[in-house]
This record gives sequence, C-alpha cells and structure tokens, in this order.
Amino acid sequence: MPVDPNAAIEISAFNWVPDFAKGVVRDLRVRWALEEIGLPYRVRLLSPMGDKPQDYLLEQPFGQVPVFVEGALHLFESGAILLHLGERSEALLPRDSAGKARATCWLIAALNSIEPMMFELVNIDVFNAGAAWANERRPEAERTVRTRLQRLSDWLGDHEHLEGRFTVADLMMTTVLRNLRHTSIIADYPNLAAYQARCEARPAFGRALAAQLADFQDKPDAPRAAA
Repeated sequence: MPVDPNAAIEISAFNWVPDFAKGVVRDLRVRWALEEIGLPYRVRLLSPMGDKPQDYLLEQPFGQVPVFVEGALHLFESGAILLHLGERSEALLPRDSAGKARATCWLIAALNSIEPMMFELVNIDVFNAGAAWANERRPEAERTVRTRLQRLSDWLGDHEHLEGRFTVADLMMTTVLRNLRHTSIIADYPNLAAYQARCEARPAFGRALAAQLADFQDKPDAPRAAA
C-alpha cells in the first residue's frame, strides 16, 4: 500500500537514525498495523536530534515517535495505537471478548515483560560498548533476557502464533524480538526464530519496513550540526 499524502491518518517518524536503529524505530509497528488493515496514511518526518517543536510536545510529551493523528484524535505510545487500530479491524484483534483479552495481554507482556530486558542489553552492547560497568553487567543482563525468551518459547511451543492466529500481539512481539538482531540469541530458540521469520514474511510487514527505510534514503550518515 503506497503512502497517501492526502490520507486522513498521519503518523510521525524520524527522517534519520543510525544504522543500528533502522528497521526497529517504533513507527514501524504502526505502519505495519495500517498495512495489515489497508488504511492509507501520510508521514510527518521529524529530526531525532535536538528539542522537538513545542506543538509536537503537546502531542507526544516525551518527544518520541510515533504519534498517530486522525482528525481530532491524537494518540502516542505504540501499544495504545495498535490497540486502537485493533478495534477498527478483526484482522488485528479478535472480536470475541476472551480472544481480545488474551491478545491484549500478550501485547502488554511484549512491552512490559520482555522489551525492557532487551533494552538493557541494547544499552550495554550499542550505547556503552566497552565500558567497564557494561562488561561486568552484560552476563547477568543476557541471562535475564534468555530466561524471558525461554518462557516465551515454552509458551509458544509448536504453535504458529501466540493466540490462535495473527493479532496485534504477534505484531508487537515480533518488533520486540527485532531488538536483538545485533546478536545471535534468538537463533538459540528455534521456535522463536521460526515465529519471527513467519511474522516478518507477511507482505504487510515488508511494505511497512520498506516505507520506513525509504524515509532514511539519501540522508547523510550522521546529522550535521548547524553552523
């Protein structure tokens, strides 16, 4: 689905990120959801450097992306946006109350029970590589990540999705697992590696990823400071 400049839905995204962040910035989650349900959108590109415009901080108090705008509705936090979009389409969120509740549970688990542990490892490996404290902390941080992944692997077993079929829970969990792509950890859990590959093979994911990466094309390797 091509991005529609006249679409009623607008999402915010960055116009540049370092190589390690390409393909994992959280607007990818919203782009993917919109692609899954076939809703056109336009993109408001922002610089990741420096302070955000005051009008943007009124939409996103922390200056992050994405922000979702549709008419008078302004949302931030990718999990909240995915749940909102799930209410729009059964393709993302079951209509039966039990299925909806379970999918919601797993979406929140991805954000609260797995992603924070992964972010600690990313912080060590990417932002503090070589620091003495990071070298000391890393073994325990990796053990914590592996414990959570083992629990996830045990739950998933030989099922294709977390709860019966593809939902926003799988969309969120897949993007969370992508945070470890600088490591080979996921490969140690074959059913999780297959699960991630299966979700990323969805055409809607491919379109969303291509759209995000296209916004970084023809950009310099690093932002230049103003003269």
